[in-house]
Amino acid sequence: MFQRSYETVFILTPVLSDVQMKDTVDKFVNLLKEEGADVINVENWGLKKMAYAIDKKTTGFYVLVEFKADPTIIKKFELEFRRDEKVMRFLTTVLDKHAIAYADRRRKGEFNKKAEAKEEQA
Repeated sequence: MFQRSYETVFILTPVLSDVQMKDTVDKFVNLLKEEGADVINVENWGLKKMAYAIDKKTTGFYVLVEFKADPTIIKKFELEFRRDEKVMRFLTTVLDKHAIAYADRRRKGEFNKKAEAKEEQA
């Protein structure tokens, strides 16, 4: 089976409790796993202010999911996003070799080294 690397960022409505938010994220991660996808990383970026209001809401819970999957799974995955009223926006992108390398370095924390070095000097 041919697998490609994908990255999905989605925004959940801010009226959810932490438990509801985690359950919703788990629902989408489990959907991917049931379809045979390999979930690489799930990052909860927390409650963030958005650049513009969506449904009269100015904040939302941002979540990033990195995974490898067969391209046929994506339509079913995105259909579930459209059906779930808790999801305000989502974006799924295919990662090329450079984006995969960047994501790997970001997960390892290589881009936070300068900030950590400045904190140690202070």
